[in-house]
Amino acid sequence: MSFKSGFISIVGRPNVGKSTLLNNILGEKMVIISSKPQTTRNVIRCVHTTEKYQMIFLDTPGIHKPKNRLGNIMVDGAASAMKDVDVILFLMDDMKSPGPGDRFILDALKDVNIPRILVINKIDTVKREDILEKIDIMKEYEFFEEIVPISASTGENVDRLVEIMERYLPEGPMYFPEDTITEQPEKVIVAEMIREKALISLDEEIPHGIAVEIMSMKERKNSDIMDIEATIYTEKKSHKGIIIGKGGAMLKKIGTMARRDIENLLGIRVNLQLWVKVKKDWRDKDFDLKSFGYGQDKNR
Repeated sequence: MSFKSGFISIVGRPNVGKSTLLNNILGEKMVIISSKPQTTRNVIRCVHTTEKYQMIFLDTPGIHKPKNRLGNIMVDGAASAMKDVDVILFLMDDMKSPGPGDRFILDALKDVNIPRILVINKIDTVKREDILEKIDIMKEYEFFEEIVPISASTGENVDRLVEIMERYLPEGPMYFPEDTITEQPEKVIVAEMIREKALISLDEEIPHGIAVEIMSMKERKNSDIMDIEATIYTEKKSHKGIIIGKGGAMLKKIGTMARRDIENLLGIRVNLQLWVKVKKDWRDKDFDLKSFGYGQDKNR
């Protein structure tokens, strides 16, 4: 039996469910999710392996109009992830005709000589006739090999989507060891889990201006406890107090929520210590962006 392998890019506007879909396929949480747009900031490489195939997924930042240097890096990363891959998934979650953001991506996909699969997400939130109407609307984009309606959050039709993706994979080697789920270092995943809890907990305008840096991760000798120290950076002094909260309540909430996910990831008890610091305009400074790990991904 021949083995298939390949790179699959997941693209779409912000907040259409790219990370939710990826976590569903992987069977565990490796990519952060929130209801706020632009949650994913880097192109994140995750791996799904079976006896028959290995899929290497590039979960990309939502394509949007950038407002700062970080935004430019996010959009450039998403655009580059549409090149030199074997399959492209384009996610949409709006049952109406494509809006400006979707049309921008559709124009970019039009001339790409790679199998393209249109995935209509969040079908659990609409009526069947709305889904059928959306499929009819999208049939005018004849370059899609398949149109697959799914619900990334409930898992409906995701198995069928995986089967379809496998069909378009070329024969190839196992690029990563079979037990690999992500090539992201543990520190990066832990930092993203902390940032996710901040995204969930904080007011709308604050999360886009925060970054998380892991200062240290050390397992205690002769113990099943990992000590982790992390700093949450924010651009504005006024936001620092909000992140900490009255009597440290908000920071404690973020830490408690993050610790549960980190313990599930590492399989060990975690002592998580969080600090908050101000780093003004870090999203427009190349040195700060590089120190936080943004814009360094190179596809394949």
